[in-house]
Amino acid sequence: MALYTARTKKVSNPPPMEFIDTPVVVLELFTSQGCSSCPPADALLDKVKLEFPDEVFALSYHVDYWDYIGWKDPFAKSGHAKKQREYNSKFGYDGNYTPEMVLNGVIHFVGSNETKLYTEINAHLKGKAQNGVQIGKIASEANKILFDYSVTGSLDHKLLRVVLVIDERITEVKRGENRNRTLRNSNIVVHEKYLDLEASSGADSITIPNVVSKTDNLTLVVLVEAENLEVTGAAKAPVHH
Repeated sequence: MALYTARTKKVSNPPPMEFIDTPVVVLELFTSQGCSSCPPADALLDKVKLEFPDEVFALSYHVDYWDYIGWKDPFAKSGHAKKQREYNSKFGYDGNYTPEMVLNGVIHFVGSNETKLYTEINAHLKGKAQNGVQIGKIASEANKILFDYSVTGSLDHKLLRVVLVIDERITEVKRGENRNRTLRNSNIVVHEKYLDLEASSGADSITIPNVVSKTDNLTLVVLVEAENLEVTGAAKAPVHH
């Protein structure tokens, strides 16, 4: 069913912010509703996001390679598994696994390893982001989110990754490893796109896919990514649609 056919516009104007080089920790969890060991990692990701609301950016990429067991994850995409393979190729790790946590595109570990996660977060919070990112005016129109952005720091060999995230969804799983369980998934990546970072500011849009319902709370996350897949800056803002 197609959503957002009405062409009404809602505009959000965040208060002005100064660019600061405070540290950012971008966590990308590769997970699946078909994986019995993933729910603890899903919960841990949301826990640290709530504990570090400004510094931690939580993203859950649902992969499709567990769908064959019997439950098709509604948020899974083959592109997410491809992204995971690119990370693991960089890390010299043979193959994909779930739950896998990737931090700032520079390190990976088992996503449910709480001790390791807190150790890495605290270590990276001692550094500074290479790029400052600010999301400006956000508007919702039809099936798109329009937004402005600004970036400070070096733009050489950098891309802008724009990610649309569902904050939370409850799913009753009927089959597979998690059959008869009610899963609470959060920070669900439902769409992303890359932009060439040719200027320090600009405007663009991202499509709202049909998997998003009118009752979902959405977050727009804007990341700066280097050629080696390292995340060098980040910003996020709620989206009203």
